[in-house]
Amino acid sequence: YNRFGRQKHICPGKEIIMEKRRLEITKDSIIGEVLDMDGGCAPIFLEMGMHCLGCPSARGETIAEACSVHGEDPDRLVAKLRAFFSQD
Repeated sequence: YNRFGRQKHICPGKEIIMEKRRLEITKDSIIGEVLDMDGGCAPIFLEMGMHCLGCPSARGETIAEACSVHGEDPDRLVAKLRAFFSQD
């Protein structure tokens, strides 16, 4: 698996990347890396008031740092993200 939780499979002449749906999301996870795993999780951040997901500084923040800035509970956000990534 690469650092984004994607499993790499090599085929003759091609590299196919398959998503790994069970990902370890923690308060120390970097927002940009979480979004890179599956951009479909963006609404979870947006509904918590984190509207600057495309900003370079926001993409480099941890979940805990962003929650501190936005006055949100990082454990609540982590729980929502884990639920999202555990869906089939």
